[in-house]
Amino acid sequence: MAMKCPKCGYQRKLTDDVPDWQCPECGVAYHKVKADEVAPQADSETINSPIKTPVKIRLTDTSRPQRPVKRGISFRHLRITFLLIILAAVVADAWLTKVRTTDWDRPLRVVIYPINPDQSAVATDYIRGLRAADFQPVADFMAAEAARYGLGIKEPVDLFMGPQVAGIPPLPPVGGDTWQIMLWSLKFRYWSFVVDEYDGPAPHIRIFVIYHDPEVTQALKHSTGLEKGMISVVHAFAAERLRDQNHVVIAHEMLHTLGASDKYDRSSNLPIYPDGYADPQRSPLYPQVYAEIMAGKRAVSASEAIMPDSLEQALIGLRTASEIGWTQ
Repeated sequence: MAMKCPKCGYQRKLTDDVPDWQCPECGVAYHKVKADEVAPQADSETINSPIKTPVKIRLTDTSRPQRPVKRGISFRHLRITFLLIILAAVVADAWLTKVRTTDWDRPLRVVIYPINPDQSAVATDYIRGLRAADFQPVADFMAAEAARYGLGIKEPVDLFMGPQVAGIPPLPPVGGDTWQIMLWSLKFRYWSFVVDEYDGPAPHIRIFVIYHDPEVTQALKHSTGLEKGMISVVHAFAAERLRDQNHVVIAHEMLHTLGASDKYDRSSNLPIYPDGYADPQRSPLYPQVYAEIMAGKRAVSASEAIMPDSLEQALIGLRTASEIGWTQ
């Protein structure tokens, strides 16, 4: 059967001498003619019927691919919903924990977990010699300050020594946005749960102390304390002569987990007046005799501050006492 051009309708003759793939009349290549050029279709066609009123039957345009209709909930939506549920549960648990642990009707269990990040011999020997009693000055500091504020509990915290932890916790994002910080917080809390092998009652506060050889590390990284989850990471020196100053950092970060805020200027590291001063009414104002624990340093002049040698040179200020629920 002779080929009929799908474009112009020319019936090919045996005498035509153009190539078999080309129309002798309009010259178009048969295979290149688009479907919509063959017989243009309207959205509807009228079909003759005995009924006087024409009946319109809608025809589907099959020349274009139809997009599949999405039905139901996608995996992405399920994942987001699942993450939101987890986040809500974590927030609720953190809130309940905060309520239960800041009414101060019983001592809080604080467990300290040593970490040797570099497996140095100095840190190994230092950690091997640690006992729970070595951290008692932190508990004594809290007891003395609670008595000064008239808190109705003799020992606000009980300190225990946990097992050494292998590995280091997730590092906080440098300059991260809110979502990155929230994600890191969740990772940190999950990590602390996984590595916790303390054989005793569940702690209210977990403090992971990373010990560094002072001959190798001269400047320590910034320590961190999270109120949500009540966990903290403390960078400390593995040296007996610096143990008392380690206690100052441990107490500072522990109070962060209870809701206390920093009382120093991050740009200058100087205590902020008046909340960062142990005695803001002192006259003359300088030098301050004690350091406000959440300021971390004792102001000796308007432009100079030094870290206390031990917790015996530190106090909990009025603002900090209010933040942790010791005052109204």
